[in-house]
Amino acid sequence: MSQPRVFIQTQDFDLQAEIAALRGQDAQVGAVCSFIGTVRDRNDGSAVASMELEHYPGMTEKAIEAMIDEAHRRFDILGARVIHRVGLLQPLDQIMMVAVTSAHRGESFQACEFLMDYLKTQAPFWKKEDTPEGARWVDARVADDKALARWGIESTNA
Repeated sequence: MSQPRVFIQTQDFDLQAEIAALRGQDAQVGAVCSFIGTVRDRNDGSAVASMELEHYPGMTEKAIEAMIDEAHRRFDILGARVIHRVGLLQPLDQIMMVAVTSAHRGESFQACEFLMDYLKTQAPFWKKEDTPEGARWVDARVADDKALARWGIESTNA
């Protein structure tokens, strides 16, 4: 049975433990590339005291699983794991992780960047930021047509 690849959770994660789980005992792995996103204290020129992330359970995981499948089609990778936190988060908190394994570094780097561009622009998350001007709900997806064009992906953001 294959191990889970997508985790949407409220609790923090341990990068070292997650990488170890992804690598397992696979002697083919010659490269691991990872990206960790953290909560910033500013967004769009405003201070951010905290943020709350929401998603539609089931839909979000399915969308991210489909992009991991696409990463496997595009790149010679052995495995991938995505963790994205939801709920109330503070500046400096880890918010997400993408990790990819492959035999060689180039494929891991490309697949990791591909998955990051997807998560940042297309993954269905919504966030409420607590700012000095009050709370505001914003679509967590960022418009980045250049990043999407690099991968031949059409924007689904309205």
